[in-house]
Amino acid sequence: MNSTNKTTLYYRERAHRFIPAGAHTYSKADDQFPGNAPPFIDRASGARCWDTDGQEYIDYGMGIFAVSLGHAFPSVTERIGRQLERGNAFTRPSILEGELAERLCNLIPCAEMVKFAKNGSDVTSAAIRLARFHTGGSYVVRCQEQPFHSFCDWFIGSTSRAGGVPQAVRDLTLKFRYNDLDSLEQLFAEKGRDIACVIMEPADVQSPQPGFLQGVRELCDRHGALLIFDEIITGFRWHLRGAQFFYDVTPDLATFGKGMANGFPCAALVGRREIMEHGNMNGPVFLLSCTYGSELVGLTAALATLDRFEDQDVIAHIWKYGADLQEGLRLRIERHGLSSRVEVRGLPCRPSLWFASEEGSFSYELKTLFMQEMIERHILMERICISLSHGHDELTMTLAAADESFAVLAKVLEAGTMREHLRGPVARPVFLY
Repeated sequence: MNSTNKTTLYYRERAHRFIPAGAHTYSKADDQFPGNAPPFIDRASGARCWDTDGQEYIDYGMGIFAVSLGHAFPSVTERIGRQLERGNAFTRPSILEGELAERLCNLIPCAEMVKFAKNGSDVTSAAIRLARFHTGGSYVVRCQEQPFHSFCDWFIGSTSRAGGVPQAVRDLTLKFRYNDLDSLEQLFAEKGRDIACVIMEPADVQSPQPGFLQGVRELCDRHGALLIFDEIITGFRWHLRGAQFFYDVTPDLATFGKGMANGFPCAALVGRREIMEHGNMNGPVFLLSCTYGSELVGLTAALATLDRFEDQDVIAHIWKYGADLQEGLRLRIERHGLSSRVEVRGLPCRPSLWFASEEGSFSYELKTLFMQEMIERHILMERICISLSHGHDELTMTLAAADESFAVLAKVLEAGTMREHLRGPVARPVFLY
């Protein structure tokens, strides 16, 4: 073992000693990756990153969908540098707060007012509070297939990680099935106007069937509930004006973040004026009052990122690269006879791979083996997030690595030697359903 590896082991042991799970975001933890995954990322640029041993990888995680232009994107970091020379946190508002708020209102169909925070959990939870006050209802309804809205009690209490959340709080979050209006209508039949809101991603890997989102909108209107779109991921990926514009369904409130600021912390709650004004200083709702909600690095990054989205048509690039990647993956899956076990899913702006067990359920073993083989070929693909920096070279290298990795999967499946080929435990989901 060389000195570099000893150093890496030291840092990993230290992280686990002082940080629960060894990472501050559960989906970055060791148990989410195969045994050969780089323990730490030392630096990143464009669509590439380097571990502490100096190994280079093409990155498809991109900060868990947060980096939409590319790591250390020059026009963003340079603008932030200029702002830092002028200060970052003031005693009174900065004009950038109003500038970014107005820009979002001009883009997003439901946006008439805006409040900023630092992450998606803040703004989705603020939306829930607003909805409860505005409607007088207590129940929150969410899609059971959609994995994450917030670390706050209203959501986490409805998952397998509900420890510390009182049962009374857990009971206030109900679930319906995506693309199943009957399951939502049944909840309204049972709870009626006690339902404050329906919160959902308008789409994820699964797309809405014709009329589904419109049906959700109509049910909310009929029963006096608010419709909240969680656009933390879909915003600035499906369309510059959000998935709500893409699907032509306007919610009452919506939340944005992730790719809006190219990896810098900035999230937004947007919505109809009559609802948002409950959070005024003279209003009854204590909404979002974050010390760092208006710090200027995040706001500056968001403004700089939106500039690039508009002048370089980032959305079109994401869709085109995604379509080419999906087609290339499908061809290689078919070439190696894996069509019954591996499937390309999702729209080109949000591609995903489905790994099936013999029974048809999701196979974490197969996913772990695929990630392991891709990492051997210097591709980090725990998920697929495409940025402006993913180009021809990245696509060519990714498809070549995928071809070799699928060949290994086919050989292992034929031989029945999965466990022998895995170099560590099977990666597991954050939530167990």
